[in-house]
Amino acid sequence: MKSPCITFLFFLLANLCSAQNNSTDFLECLTSQIQASNSTQNVIYTPQNSSYSSIFQALARNLRLISTSKERPLAIITPNNESEIQATIHCAKKYDILIRVRSGGHDYEGLSYISQTPFVIVDMGNLRSILIDTDDNTAWIQTGAILGELYYTIAKTSTTLAFTAGVCPTVGVGGHFSGGGYSMISRKHGLAVDNIIDAIVINANGKILDRNSMGDDLFWAIRGGGGTSFGIVVAFKVKLVTIPETVIVFNVARTLEQNATQLVHKWQYISDKIDENLLIRVFLRSVISESSNRTIQASFTALFIGGGVGDLLQIMEENFPELGLVERDCIEMSWIESILFFAGYPNGSPINVLLKRPGDCYNNFKGKSDYVREPIPEHGLEGIWKYLNEEDENRPELQFSPYGGKLSTISESETPFPHRSGNIFMIHYDVGWSTDAQRHLNWIRSLYSYMTPFVSKSPRTAYLNYRDLDIGRNNNEGNTNYKQASVWGFKCFKNNFNRLVRVKTKVDPSNFFRNEQSIPVVVSYYITKNSGILNNESFIV
Repeated sequence: MKSPCITFLFFLLANLCSAQNNSTDFLECLTSQIQASNSTQNVIYTPQNSSYSSIFQALARNLRLISTSKERPLAIITPNNESEIQATIHCAKKYDILIRVRSGGHDYEGLSYISQTPFVIVDMGNLRSILIDTDDNTAWIQTGAILGELYYTIAKTSTTLAFTAGVCPTVGVGGHFSGGGYSMISRKHGLAVDNIIDAIVINANGKILDRNSMGDDLFWAIRGGGGTSFGIVVAFKVKLVTIPETVIVFNVARTLEQNATQLVHKWQYISDKIDENLLIRVFLRSVISESSNRTIQASFTALFIGGGVGDLLQIMEENFPELGLVERDCIEMSWIESILFFAGYPNGSPINVLLKRPGDCYNNFKGKSDYVREPIPEHGLEGIWKYLNEEDENRPELQFSPYGGKLSTISESETPFPHRSGNIFMIHYDVGWSTDAQRHLNWIRSLYSYMTPFVSKSPRTAYLNYRDLDIGRNNNEGNTNYKQASVWGFKCFKNNFNRLVRVKTKVDPSNFFRNEQSIPVVVSYYITKNSGILNNESFIV
């Protein structure tokens, strides 16, 4: 009789050989499929390619994740067309290889380029065409495009059209749009998901679907539910919004010595109720004051699209006179210039800087999020200041982003993105570091714990696009039960999570598209008559 140790060794060797065979067979399958399509360009990069390492490094933005991942992709596929994506899906499904889909790579937890089991990356960067139709103010945008490319293309086409999406130009369209897409004009025009009117998706069977052929459920799910749980989104069609030729921005900074605590406290009472044409964000940092002492700086950064400087000053005088905004604080510019302003480019920068795709810009970082439904009292803010001063060396930052306006008029169930009426603002927590990772991770987690009394409850909600595995992950990259997945699912989607599970089960029953926070597949479930909650007997494949 073999000893248990020898039996276990044989088991490990058998699984290792099986994984190696699958990898080899997958690559042979994919190479054959790509060659059959008469592709003239190399789209498959394996570790044997001299450029493989540089391509992988360019795809991965967070050094924290690269350093802790044991696996590197078996291959990086850079498709130029839909048929090459179909070929990848076909071979990956045949040989049980995970697919990670990358758009811009700002993915906070690296789920688009990191895995603990054998996987391949489908990098959408070659699929980034943007077609603007000024007759009906729409645009088809492939998901490999970055926001800067989108904004540049719109601005070159029209001075009065815009789109409601994020301030960072290097963020990829695919992940950003499918998770929500908050914007400096969201209080007037909603989120990116609120303006998506069509899409092209390739499902787990390799079938290309548009809005009509995918059906209402799948179209609903990819607008806020995270596209990679359901397929590979190739393109979105969006409704562009109309804006004035001239907008107004301001950035007014105040320290504790200039009543920052009282100003931030007051901001909470007006930020979601003020004119919807005005959005004022607050950035909180620890800085060195003019007297060389450490203090807190609150930067009130705003965009106004509802008139001239006089109109803005009147609104501020009526709602937030304590800030002391004056005419010299207000800068008139075009919408595209405001994109450069909020992205931190120097005044006078040419708009073609928006075309610069992510380069060698890596750091270690961790982000988290919260929603606030009742103003944080001053003593609560003072506790935040203590945390920021503790972690000053790495310039941690909190962002308070206001809701209200159109965001409050849309039903929680209209899209999977549920954070609508009743939310005053969203908090984004961020910390970076060069050494001593655990200390900084402990710091941000401790701050998050401190914030518990001041943020949303039952559930404590979170924004999907600020992906955070601390709030719960699936075991074995998606192979988990409903109860485990619901830990993070209800935080991100509230009651929309159950519908997302039903859609996932319908469109991808084999759970082919999966990761540590993908929507689970329920093989057997029922909905209780009153609550609509899946019972604990549910399980997934």
